[in-house]
Amino acid sequence: MKFTLTPIKDLVVIQPSVFEDDRGCFFESYNEFFFAQNGIDIKFVQDNQSISHKSVLRGLHFQIPPYSQAKLVRVIKGSVLDVAVDIRKKSDTYGQYFSIELNETNKTMLYIPEGFAHGFIAKENDTVFVYKCSNFYVKESERCILWNDPIIDIDWHERNPIISEKDKLGALLNQIDLPF
Repeated sequence: MKFTLTPIKDLVVIQPSVFEDDRGCFFESYNEFFFAQNGIDIKFVQDNQSISHKSVLRGLHFQIPPYSQAKLVRVIKGSVLDVAVDIRKKSDTYGQYFSIELNETNKTMLYIPEGFAHGFIAKENDTVFVYKCSNFYVKESERCILWNDPIIDIDWHERNPIISEKDKLGALLNQIDLPF
């Protein structure tokens, strides 16, 4: 596995070692030892999966303490533009985002620590997105930043995304009391 730091501190791109032959391929999507060796010493307690149609945008979600979550995200089928926004007030990159294409071909993963809002937009129909979480989902702790917050100014590469009613009610970054 190759672990690459991004311009935003603590956000890590992970490229697994993929072994391919005429039968297909094999790779480890998670190995506690290698992750810890690369500074990601997290206990994951919940796995989630979503299936999305093309142009479905999910996010920007996070949970507040004591239920904040670190996530390890990847795509099994299809492709997404994945986005993480630094919402740690004391961070030099507060309010900045990092985006990356995750897809079934590149098998790339993104580690998102606590203190980040997360979202993605599906670039293909039937995109299967999976993520490991370091804490359980607690509805009362969930928060949402508006996907098109002009302060963050994310380029989603899509003019008319499909957004849930819940996500349409997200708040602007500067309207949320952030405990990070």
